[in-house]
Amino acid sequence: MTFTYRYRKQIIVFSFLIMIVCGGGAFLFMTLKAEPVEAKQILKVEKKEEKEEKRVDIKTYKVDIKGEIINPGIYTLNKDSRVIDVITEAGGLTEFADTSVINLSKKITDEMVIIIYNYEEVKEFAKTKEREAILQQNCMEGGNYELKNDACIENKEDTISLPTNSKVSLNTATKEELMTLPGIGESKAIAIIEYREQNGLFEKIEDIKNVSGIGENVFAKIQENITT
Repeated sequence: MTFTYRYRKQIIVFSFLIMIVCGGGAFLFMTLKAEPVEAKQILKVEKKEEKEEKRVDIKTYKVDIKGEIINPGIYTLNKDSRVIDVITEAGGLTEFADTSVINLSKKITDEMVIIIYNYEEVKEFAKTKEREAILQQNCMEGGNYELKNDACIENKEDTISLPTNSKVSLNTATKEELMTLPGIGESKAIAIIEYREQNGLFEKIEDIKNVSGIGENVFAKIQENITT
């Protein structure tokens, strides 16, 4: 009996054990090598989820604006936008717009309805001794539109900066204050400001007729509401 035949069984068992040990080592090596890749993949997924959460935070509202506006319709704006931003997005006011009953600085809400009235409509609102109360009520009820106007001034805390019984100074008024005048939209308000910056302060209210786009008809509407 030779040496090989005598110890064949032990050699086979030993070889089998070596194969098991080598296989286990290879598996362990591959597992440890794969961990960093898996960790990177998890990190990428977490970052992607964070970005998606941030995107969800950016909320928008849909607002319906109509009346004396250049491009009436439904607009989508950021939730922090205000009525004046909706007006700007819709192309600005027409020359017949009167925003004296509208709170231009009011924050928008989803499905909000904004109605911009003309000078004659606001004049009709005011034909009463209880001017302030009826003006507010008519505005909120939507006037001829038969819709609730969500942009109306609703209480004393919600008023625009310019009181209804005060006059607008042509030399110091902001664009928003000038836009409260009947017949003065955004483009005319900007033209007034540019005129005084280029030509100096207005010496008398009649000088406003020198501004492009403001003639006798517009002046007749605003002369009782302006001062230098």
